[in-house]
Amino acid sequence: MNAITPGISHRKGAVDMAHGGGGRAMAELIDDLFRRHLSNSILDQGNDAALFQVPAGRLVMSTDGHVISPLFFPGGDIGSLSVHGTLNDVAMAGAKPLYLTAGFILEEGFPLADLERIVASMALAAREAGVPIVTGDTKVVEKGKGDGVFITTTGLGVVPEDVHVSAERARPGQAILLSGSIGDHGVAILSKRENLEFETEIKSDSAALHTLVADMIEAVPGIAVLRDPTRGGLAATLNEVARSAGVGMHLDETTIPVKPDVAAACELLGLDPLYVANEGKLVCLCDAGDAEKLLAVMKAHPLGRDAAIIGKVVEDDAGLVEMETEIGGLRVVDWLSGEQLPRIC
Repeated sequence: MNAITPGISHRKGAVDMAHGGGGRAMAELIDDLFRRHLSNSILDQGNDAALFQVPAGRLVMSTDGHVISPLFFPGGDIGSLSVHGTLNDVAMAGAKPLYLTAGFILEEGFPLADLERIVASMALAAREAGVPIVTGDTKVVEKGKGDGVFITTTGLGVVPEDVHVSAERARPGQAILLSGSIGDHGVAILSKRENLEFETEIKSDSAALHTLVADMIEAVPGIAVLRDPTRGGLAATLNEVARSAGVGMHLDETTIPVKPDVAAACELLGLDPLYVANEGKLVCLCDAGDAEKLLAVMKAHPLGRDAAIIGKVVEDDAGLVEMETEIGGLRVVDWLSGEQLPRIC
């Protein structure tokens, strides 16, 4: 059994079955690693459930499991990603995130030093976002029955009464806005996974978007749709919205931002940036008359500097997403038949 002396011996140890057994080793792991990094007034109550006050408004809750490979990648790791991903899911409902929970499944033999690195990254991401992790759980599985560490996070947020954000509110004539360049996260994961080297390091765009969303809603409370284009990329996200609302979409390829190194990597690897995952971008649909105002607000925020108006919603009972290409042709941007890059979040 790996007895843990605060801050010293566990850095050379590994997770073993005792760390999930409910005894002294588990208590020491929780106290010396999890609580030491994630400490806050609610978590420190030490109860099986978090007790807190909730402000007025409608509650939003979202849960997301994170099974990414590799665990550490340029621009982030599974720890920070698990915080950002769930915060963004809550924010896409127009909500202000309030609290997070975290559940860990650890594989026997996983280095405790790597676990501490992940938990410290989660703690930093939560502090920077201003959203505490208030309760959690840890389980250990036998060696060979996991893949190091899996993390499930749940987020709770509150939506003001005058904010109504939903895919079903997409209507013909609305503008489609994108907060920045696409494909960064998926290409960063693939480059690390396959040991690919490019002229410049491509970093994940993993980031918490709730402060950007707050600025956008303050400026234009009537925003109709917000989505973060994660798995399946921009293409899957727009197809989901089009299907939900029974509308079509018309995109302009020349306006969709893609970084040159990401575009080059995608061309080399045979990938389409439209289908590559992002973890720090959002798509927004709003009335055409509000589009320029909203674009200016997005560009004024650090996470929206490369924002662009990329198209419009059109009438189409078939729910097609079409794109005018750089050479003037028209291309259907359909769903993927499979998955380009598994385990990217």
